[in-house]
Amino acid sequence: MKFLCDSNSLADNSSRGFEVDGRPLLAVRRDGRVYVYQNRCPHRGIALEWRPDQFLDPSASLIQCATHGALFLIESGECVAGPCAGQSLVAISCTENAQGIWLTP
Repeated sequence: MKFLCDSNSLADNSSRGFEVDGRPLLAVRRDGRVYVYQNRCPHRGIALEWRPDQFLDPSASLIQCATHGALFLIESGECVAGPCAGQSLVAISCTENAQGIWLTP
């Protein structure tokens, strides 16, 4: 397992960007659960964020690509609107314990 961050640094309905072993990632906490994805839009292969750690739409209910506005479900990474509809973000397995959030192989 590889440490990502302590649990307190990812509030509910928020997102953060990370780089782990040279790989850009994004993490979102929703309803107490953490979801981690590669920070790479399936449409153009570019980073998703608007500004550092800004991956969510204004309602904080979807992940949004800053370049062309594609919208992705937080729970599955599936694109539900935009040029890559039907495609998905690449999910990264993770777990959370008392020490924090961990990437799992």
